[in-house]
Amino acid sequence: MEIATFNVNSIRARMDLLERWLKEKRAVDLLALQEIKCTEENFPFERFERLGYDCAVFGQKGYNGVAICSKYPLYDIKKGFADSLFDNQKRVIAAKAGDYRIINVYAPHGDLEGEKLIYKLRFFSKLKSYIVENFSLKEKLIVVGDMNVARDDMDVWDPVLLKGSIGFMDEEREAFEDFVSIGLVDTYRELRPNEPGFTWWDYKNGAIWRNQGMRIDYILTSPNAFERCEDIDVDLWTRKRRSPTPSDHAPVVAHFRDE
Repeated sequence: MEIATFNVNSIRARMDLLERWLKEKRAVDLLALQEIKCTEENFPFERFERLGYDCAVFGQKGYNGVAICSKYPLYDIKKGFADSLFDNQKRVIAAKAGDYRIINVYAPHGDLEGEKLIYKLRFFSKLKSYIVENFSLKEKLIVVGDMNVARDDMDVWDPVLLKGSIGFMDEEREAFEDFVSIGLVDTYRELRPNEPGFTWWDYKNGAIWRNQGMRIDYILTSPNAFERCEDIDVDLWTRKRRSPTPSDHAPVVAHFRDE
């Protein structure tokens, strides 16, 4: 099974690009999308169905929103945390596909200080308790998504310049590490320890061509799911394009072998 995570920065703006990627480059088995920026009724279900995907969507108008699209039937679908304090923003959806449980996350962007930063830190604490209380790391659990945090110096193009910037502040990194500490494996860093693996580049100043990026999109797994992970990469095909207009993120794709 090939599993991809991709912040599309508006599914309606990116659907033509995504369809070309799936048809011409990489027909992944399961695709977790973040920042779809549309409600469920406006999601392009029919286009995904023509490509062979069953989709579950937790969306909102103009902001946030997550979806899981799979060639395997989706079941046991859970939308949000079942907590109104957090679910006003549509950021988490979970489902089973085959014998894998997928949790798709779009973490808040945050801010340098104030309420948005506090909300981001609380979000990771909530995500940690949500997984611990509702799922088991003994199952084949895969947590994917745009976490809006770069873990280490290797995960940013210039750790000195970017120190203290959004996504690379000590408070954010500590909150993210506390979440990962429940027993999740960072598959990219484990399998590619010497490769930066940037997944996001600013639209400004040709950052993608200068490789001035950050690694903020992840495929995290339980230990037994990681045992089945054979490879992982960042697919730059969708990002290094002028038309259709790319997202500022690139998809991360992991391959899991059958038992």
